[in-house]
Amino acid sequence: MKRSLLSLLVILTPFFTFAQETAEKGLDQKIDEGFKPISDFFSNVIFFQIFGTPFVLILLVLSALFFTIYFGFPNIRYFGKAINVVRGKYDDVEGHSLGDPDAAVDGDIRDTIRDESKEGEVSHFQALATAVSGTVGNGNIAGVALAIALGGPGATFWMIICGFLGMSTKFVECTLGVQYRDVGEDGTVYGGPMYYLSKGLKDKGFKVFGKVAAVLFAIFCIGGSFGGGNAAQSNQATVVLKELLDLQSTGAGFWIGIILAILVGIIIIGGIKRIASVTEKVVPFMAVMYIIACLYIIFSNFSFVDDAIGLIISEAFNPKAVGVGGVIGVLLVGFKRAAFSNEAGAGSASIAHSAVKTKYSASEGLVALLEPFIDTVVICTMTALVIIIFNSGGAFQYGGDGSGAVLIDGVSYEGAGITSMAFAQYIPYSNIFLTIAVVLFAVSTMISWSYYGLQSWKFLFGRGKGADLVYKLLFLTFIVIGAAASMNSIWAFSDAMIFAMVFPNMIGLFFLFPVVKKQLARYFDAIKASQK
Repeated sequence: MKRSLLSLLVILTPFFTFAQETAEKGLDQKIDEGFKPISDFFSNVIFFQIFGTPFVLILLVLSALFFTIYFGFPNIRYFGKAINVVRGKYDDVEGHSLGDPDAAVDGDIRDTIRDESKEGEVSHFQALATAVSGTVGNGNIAGVALAIALGGPGATFWMIICGFLGMSTKFVECTLGVQYRDVGEDGTVYGGPMYYLSKGLKDKGFKVFGKVAAVLFAIFCIGGSFGGGNAAQSNQATVVLKELLDLQSTGAGFWIGIILAILVGIIIIGGIKRIASVTEKVVPFMAVMYIIACLYIIFSNFSFVDDAIGLIISEAFNPKAVGVGGVIGVLLVGFKRAAFSNEAGAGSASIAHSAVKTKYSASEGLVALLEPFIDTVVICTMTALVIIIFNSGGAFQYGGDGSGAVLIDGVSYEGAGITSMAFAQYIPYSNIFLTIAVVLFAVSTMISWSYYGLQSWKFLFGRGKGADLVYKLLFLTFIVIGAAASMNSIWAFSDAMIFAMVFPNMIGLFFLFPVVKKQLARYFDAIKASQK
């Protein structure tokens, strides 16, 4: 532990020196001005349009729809079974003989290979908690507020649809993550799209193409870890902390970033086992507390719920938000925020799920389909209902000025600030509660994404300690950048990095989805055999 703290101190020393020299010179503004051109460049490249619609969103939605139909609506049919896997109902299957050798892939049959159930580092529940902590974050608080501020209540409807379809995509990519993972000599697991792209496409006869796609994904995933999994989180944590503490000084965001960097740095040095041990305790607690608070507000205003639901449905097809761009505009706002929140199709969660202790890759795929449901269908919808109920009296105008900021009582609010105002209307001292929730969501997301980014970094630069230290230095740097820069710049960069991962990841999914079908049959055969 002492060596970890010493390493962290060495990493952060340049920040303290830099801060002393520039804290009184508009530091936050300088960081934002330097970061904005980078953010704008990546956003323009990734979100290129076809027929006025970003192609990446078309790719995500149509792919999710295809997987939903091809696998026979797994988001509905296997929902109960997924819960049972997390509960451990089928744990005895790991030691049971398989029924149909033809259902295996590459001769992957019990008694012919090593016992894969002993491989992996975390349980089904821990893997789910780690992955959920990477998706359940400020996208659920700030992202939903941004979607409604821009697109009105109708954006919620399209968020739910995107989350529902995303369950199927998550099932496919996380099954592949376990199927093609690497296990080091010390038992450490290395998995994710980098491995199923390189190994899976090699099996299909596309070795070079697979390697190139894997490298591209790793690069984008590192960018995603710096953006959506890091800077966007510290940005929103800083917003609520500055509001709660009434911090107006020019360097406040920078110093909050430094504190967050120290906290996250202490945790991430421990690796996936420490991350899992933290997230399996923190994530369920904070998610349950947040849901309880939302439910309290919703049931306290139960007479408005039907009106809110009516607005969500009607304005999905007849939006009244100013400047949203009609039905297509509100649909895009909803899909974009939902995809950012649950990351289905980006492939990131498969990195965490690949560390699970199992020899049946489809078992973890089933667990993974719960993520978009928890993240988007449940938590995002609850946040949306709270904000819509709050605005039933016309507290702000949907659409605002088109930037995502809205005026409430003459004061401009954005992201988590809007959600905070909605909570404050109904729960005394809720600003303290929501600040704690936002910070915990932010920290849990950052520590999970540090693992995703580090796995990608290892894929590109090797598994040495020196390479790890370089990545962690860069990761901590972006915590500070996110805390200091503006919301618009950070979220534009974050969106671009997360959605960039979709392109190479989808290549792997469309080449390898037949493998998923075989592995699913293999797992179900094992369950049937164990029940005889």
